Amino acid sequence: MKNDTWGRVKQQLLEAVGRNDYANWIEPLQLKKVDNGVAHFSVPTSFMANWVSRNFADQILMHLKASKVPASRVDFKVEVARPAQDAPTEATAAPVEQTSALATSTPEVEVADLPSAPLDARFTFDNFVVGKPNELAHAAARRVGEGGPVTFNPLFLYGGVGLGKTHLMHAIAHEIKQRDPEARVLYLSAEQFMYRFVQALRDRQMMDFKQLFRSVDVLMVDDVQFIAGKDSTQEEFFHTFNALVDQGKQIIISADRAPGEIKDLEDRIKSRLQCGLVVDLHPTDYELRLGILQTKAENYRTQYPGLVFAEGVLEFLAHRITTNVRVLEGALMRLFAFASLVGREITMDLAQECLADILKASDRKVTVEEIQRRVSEHYSIRLSDMIGPKRVRVIARPRQVAMYLSKQLTSRSLPEIGRRFGGRDHTTVMHGVRRIEELQTTDSQMFEDVEMLRRALEG
Repeated sequence: MKNDTWGRVKQQLLEAVGRNDYANWIEPLQLKKVDNGVAHFSVPTSFMANWVSRNFADQILMHLKASKVPASRVDFKVEVARPAQDAPTEATAAPVEQTSALATSTPEVEVADLPSAPLDARFTFDNFVVGKPNELAHAAARRVGEGGPVTFNPLFLYGGVGLGKTHLMHAIAHEIKQRDPEARVLYLSAEQFMYRFVQALRDRQMMDFKQLFRSVDVLMVDDVQFIAGKDSTQEEFFHTFNALVDQGKQIIISADRAPGEIKDLEDRIKSRLQCGLVVDLHPTDYELRLGILQTKAENYRTQYPGLVFAEGVLEFLAHRITTNVRVLEGALMRLFAFASLVGREITMDLAQECLADILKASDRKVTVEEIQRRVSEHYSIRLSDMIGPKRVRVIARPRQVAMYLSKQLTSRSLPEIGRRFGGRDHTTVMHGVRRIEELQTTDSQMFEDVEMLRRALEG
């Protein structure tokens, strides 16, 4: 077969598969010969051999036949040159066939070579305080950490800042590594994934990048919302996701909102992320906050022996600091450190003195997210429906109530409120607010609902 024939076939494949797939998977192929009805190709890596064989072999064969190439089958093999010290003669220096596309082996990647972000030793299942708002997420994470057959893929954890998503992901990684030290676990943020992707493009090392990320046993990507709107990164993430799922490898993803609510995330990625188990970590309630404080306080007592802790202080903090767990833990750590430095008992007065700025910031600070959750629970609708596009009355009316309360109880502007309700325009929020104001004057049930929700939120 002449080179110009393969050149024409490659041009046809470029138009058929698109520029990105062509550059990644077709361009590196070298047609070596056509023998006994088999078109033999050389490829740079064994992973690429398997991938091209599964995903592009039929198209390549079809275009070869259309160009009158006498091939009924295609074969992809890796060819590498022997190292010079092993091949001093010209004969032994010739390329040798190493891996066939039909082989099922995966690329050899040392665990130490994985570009994983460091894991926090404190973030284990033993140190995770379980309560009603996070019990499902904790149970799902525990199940994944146990290893064994993949039961749901991916596990998608979402929720606001400081609710425990990252803690659970680190805990899963620790648990898997403890059970199987040889497991290839890769944990990184979406921004780190994007950085390494761009770096590979710049250094022309895309094949190394693909081989590395597709060789892991467990892939964990934190804050996946950050790849939204990054077209090339989303493309590569999608292919990495598919390759790992096809191999039966476990994927764990986290984000600050549900897959369907991440703006500028490609629909095919949203669909893929929703095909596993999607779990919401709800904002903390009083009982969970108190449990977290009690656990942390026990740990701090070993670091600061001799400190006296007055009754009621933890309950006071759990009631007053509702922002998120990170603020809560930071406040307790500051309180213990301050009491140790000044040699005073940890009393209510000391807490108010030491934490004045945090307590002031937490005073009556209702969030739009908390309003959405409370209203969703009151009307027995899903939080995702309230934020989503559905306009049926049983969802639209609670959505307007939540918009009204967001306007009344927060300092957010109408455009900001609209963004938190699925990216709606500020005029939609304004209409919702006015409609609830009107209904409260004519509908006693609506008036009672709004007042009850307001009291619950302000309490």
